[in-house]
Amino acid sequence: MIAALGDSLTHGYGLPQGDGFVPQLSEWLAVEGVEAVVQNAGVSGDTTQGGLARVGWTLGPDVDAMIVALGGNDVLRGIDPSVSKANLSGILDAAEAANVDVLLIGMTAPMNYGADYKAAFDGMYGALSEEYGVALAPDFFEGLRDVAPEDLGAVMQADGIHPNKEGVARIVAVLGPYVAELAEVAE
Repeated sequence: MIAALGDSLTHGYGLPQGDGFVPQLSEWLAVEGVEAVVQNAGVSGDTTQGGLARVGWTLGPDVDAMIVALGGNDVLRGIDPSVSKANLSGILDAAEAANVDVLLIGMTAPMNYGADYKAAFDGMYGALSEEYGVALAPDFFEGLRDVAPEDLGAVMQADGIHPNKEGVARIVAVLGPYVAELAEVAE
């Protein structure tokens, strides 16, 4: 089983039950012939600190691998990237102790807090991937980066933060191969 530890993006905020990230990812994996059960461990509003607080119960005895997709809410709250990095490090320590393979999915910060904040935040995912030897998908939203700003309404919910069903499908198309590789490694 693959646990998807994350926030509202993982949880499927604002979407009908079958349209969120985990159900669409599960369907993508099945179509690709990858036998994997993905458990939704996403909690809307969660930060890296919240993820760290609940990683213990997420890493149950049936979990062979874990997707870690956290950090977006840290940026929205302006949390110091060193704090976020320490929390993610704790999550990776727990996965390592449980002998669970990890796919770390990065987030990117806007320029709201300045170039130094953005560089520290964006860079922590690659640094942690290298330090812990875990797989990295650099950007959760990579599948939407080619959408022109005036066309974002076609892939995002009205809040401009959460993807709609089509947006999730585009995200899964990019992240799916990373998860397929994780499932293969975790066998």
